[in-house]
Amino acid sequence: MMWLIPAVATVILVGLDQITKYFALVYLKPVGSMEFIKWFLNFIFVENRGVAFGMFSGQRWFILLLTIVITIALIFYYTKLPKTKEYQLVRMVMVLIFSGALGNMLDRIFRGYVVDFFAFAFIDFPVFNVADIYVVVGVCILAFLILFVIKEPEEEKKDE
Repeated sequence: MMWLIPAVATVILVGLDQITKYFALVYLKPVGSMEFIKWFLNFIFVENRGVAFGMFSGQRWFILLLTIVITIALIFYYTKLPKTKEYQLVRMVMVLIFSGALGNMLDRIFRGYVVDFFAFAFIDFPVFNVADIYVVVGVCILAFLILFVIKEPEEEKKDE
């Protein structure tokens, strides 16, 4: 029963990602782009056939395989995490990262590309989507937790 909450959270997060991509396909793709918040955020429809920053563009099967491997690793490590309260935030962050990976993987499987549509107007930055936000925010929080919050238990010193 421990799997129910993360599974429901994943379904909700992936659902939100896919709904935003649906709206981008229906309303943004026909016009290409539109200003959303002047000098801050624009909507620009992009068919991203690569990964971050367009790397590995056109290598759909390699990207899918890589995503599957990462997904399996996330699930494996999620199940191996200690069931203590201090690791609860790590678990939530892993669900966030997993949801982002799954949302973009669904795009690659069913469309052959990832739908990207958010673009900062004030900086030259790649166009991104909700799933990308999940992954980036999740990885940043996870890095912070690993570096500054989660402490490995000190091994008891044996008297010899």
